Amino acid sequence: MTAHSATAAPARVRTGGPQDDGDGPKILEHVLGWTLVVVIAMLVTQLGLL
Repeated sequence: MTAHSATAAPARVRTGGPQDDGDGPKILEHVLGWTLVVVIAMLVTQLGLL
């Protein structure tokens, strides 16, 4: 066995990209995003900027 054949299949390195963990964090991110949109819309209308 050579050194190359012993290390022929390295593990995949995670780089912080999209994950396949299910829909939990995606739903939370979606809800928080729309909440931010509504809060900004309320602020804009209260300040009379629209």
